Amino acid sequence: MSHWIITPIVLPALLAAILVLMVREHLVVQRALSMAGTLAITAIAIGLFWQASDGTITLYQLGNWPAPFGIVLVADRLSTLMVLLTSLLAPLVLLYAMGSGWDGRGRHFHPLFQFQLMGILGAFLTGDAFNLFVFFEVLLIASYGLMIHAGGRDRLRAGTQYVLYNLLGSTLFLFALGTIYAQTGTLNMADLAGRVAELDPGASAGIRVAAVLLLMVFAIKAAVLPLHFWLPDSYAYAPAPVAALFAIMTKVGAYGIIRVYTLVFPPDLEITQGLFDVWLLPAALLTLALGMIGVLGARRIDRLVAFSVIGSMGLLLSAVSVFTPDGIAAALYYAIHSTFATAALFLLVDQIRDRRGAAGPMLVHAQPVEGGALLAGMFFVAAIAMTGLPPLSGFLGKLLILDAAGSSPLVWWVWAVVLTGSLVAVVGFSRAGSLVFWKAHQEGPDIEPIDCETAPEVEDDTAQPGSTRGPLVPRPVLPMIAIGGLIAMLVALTVFAGPVNRALSATAAQLFSPEPYIELVLTTPGKQIKDDPHAGEDDHADGAEAAADAGEDH
Repeated sequence: MSHWIITPIVLPALLAAILVLMVREHLVVQRALSMAGTLAITAIAIGLFWQASDGTITLYQLGNWPAPFGIVLVADRLSTLMVLLTSLLAPLVLLYAMGSGWDGRGRHFHPLFQFQLMGILGAFLTGDAFNLFVFFEVLLIASYGLMIHAGGRDRLRAGTQYVLYNLLGSTLFLFALGTIYAQTGTLNMADLAGRVAELDPGASAGIRVAAVLLLMVFAIKAAVLPLHFWLPDSYAYAPAPVAALFAIMTKVGAYGIIRVYTLVFPPDLEITQGLFDVWLLPAALLTLALGMIGVLGARRIDRLVAFSVIGSMGLLLSAVSVFTPDGIAAALYYAIHSTFATAALFLLVDQIRDRRGAAGPMLVHAQPVEGGALLAGMFFVAAIAMTGLPPLSGFLGKLLILDAAGSSPLVWWVWAVVLTGSLVAVVGFSRAGSLVFWKAHQEGPDIEPIDCETAPEVEDDTAQPGSTRGPLVPRPVLPMIAIGGLIAMLVALTVFAGPVNRALSATAAQLFSPEPYIELVLTTPGKQIKDDPHAGEDDHADGAEAAADAGEDH
């Protein structure tokens, strides 16, 4: 049995314990260990993704207990893609935290960061619904600590709201799991797929309720209207590297929808008909519209970016709601794009807030921004990506989503909301950029005074050790390198859009042909099977026997 699959979960867990118990008073050592561990996870994620890129699905049975009795981890195209996305984002965010001094402004940043990675990566790799809940709780508990890192009244208030909403989601998750177990007697997702398919549609009220509850849980994680209220303040007031890492957390909700509703409750299942086209798609379009309205009306640049996250999740779930292979592939492409674009914008906002004096993140005329040319250029590129203007990956992602929406009966609604939302986003980001960069330089510092009642409470940040606020303090280079790395990811995603889209189309095809996944988890003594979407059932059986022989030989 290959142990590489469990390494992205075990490594950050062990590293977090070492950081807390052995080197918690030595920030430099913590930085070195944390970065080394994160880079090691990135290397492992690349290997797992490469292994799964030819359709190979790999199984890991904890304690060598077979499913559905034991806990299993499954590495297929989708799970390894999300693990790779997280592991590419994490080192850049960590680099920014170290370069800007954010990791030194509170206690236990690095252990919490590693526990957060453990929860996110575990959620992507698990093949069991209950352990999906467990990893959700691990990442949420870590995120609670990261949310209030460095303290501050506004940050504590936003963190409390964040905790309450996510506790509601956790409670609903437990109710859903309890209902599913009562109806089927299992929580292994592969086993659930077979048992749910055998249920009598006339006596399936309980499983229908569970399916709706699960969708609500994932909708809370993905900030879908009307369950989005926790996100604007939580992301706006979170420490910049934490908000950037949170860019992947909303994708955990989208991943849950894609995984559960292609494997356990597939689109052709009679008992869950109408769940997506009747309910999820309209909610996603309303979420997109609300996010863009928030972008246009925001008075702070950090809240503007937070509302753009809501809008991007609405757009992503609009593609998911179509529930076709093309729709899922388009959603995955946009998920990759929006993760890097969102992270880059939150880090840029922190730099802007740090260099504008008393104005901070407020969208008002203020003193010129120090180093404005470089910051303005980076903000311009990131804003183009986020709003979906050509030539960057946001434009390509929206084209893929609009094309995939052609199979939906609400296609014209999708086109209308997406195109109108894009126009509104362009206006909102243009307004923000002109107020922060262009008008500041045109009008200079002799401008109307800032309203103290609406000005941000900058003392929460500047009172912390490691703050570099002030025009005479030399600016560290590492934060700009981290932001440049995220922008480089967006450029690479644009340049290699063709190969990436082909890989994502293969991922979607694998999701809509879950038989090899189910067969491997439930009936294969071996630990690996290669998916062939064109093969029939006999071919899958032969593949399972071959994998079993290989496992026995090993």
